[in-house]
Amino acid sequence: MQVNNLGEQQSILNKFISELRDVSVQSDRMRFRRNIERIGEVLGYELSKSLSYNNVDIKTPLGTSKCNIPEEDVVICSILRAGLPLHQGLLNYFDGAENTFISAYRHQVSETEFEIKVEYLASPSLDNKILILADPMLATGRSFVNVYNALKSMGTPKEIHLASVIGSEQGIAHIAEHFPEDTKLWIATVDKELNDKGYIVPGLGDAGDLAYGIKLQH
Repeated sequence: MQVNNLGEQQSILNKFISELRDVSVQSDRMRFRRNIERIGEVLGYELSKSLSYNNVDIKTPLGTSKCNIPEEDVVICSILRAGLPLHQGLLNYFDGAENTFISAYRHQVSETEFEIKVEYLASPSLDNKILILADPMLATGRSFVNVYNALKSMGTPKEIHLASVIGSEQGIAHIAEHFPEDTKLWIATVDKELNDKGYIVPGLGDAGDLAYGIKLQH
């Protein structure tokens, strides 16, 4: 798997990440969602450089211009609910994309043990398309893997791109074992550790709760 860690570069992306992490800023839910959306736009822009393009003639009021246009069919798949702002950021740039939505949540079995449950899926065919699978938090990597397994019934993508805001080294290693070798991961930053509950440290907390409010636990 090819890992593209954009946080290793000096760019405005790092400001968005700092505000997501900062407890004095992240309590503003609107700003939290907008920062994830902006990160989705940055990830989408960088991802777009890896796609195939066609050179086409575009008629202007004064003549004809040659333009390189992406030639591939893109499907953006968000993992509900935390993935919605990231999905919107990607959709802002891939505005002609088809869309897939899937649920995946942690069901606590014990204080430190949990399983990932997938209960909802709405998707077009994925056959021979560019699949962008978006989830802001890549902690253990089990959500990405379970969702990928659920999507297999929808067809075989031409390429798979994973988009995430913050990941752990352990989670990246886990998905590398379960996704095709040519899968590309686009991620804004990577942290080293998970705590005993499987949350990223230092991370930023629960992205879904910070974006949309605290939920009742299953």
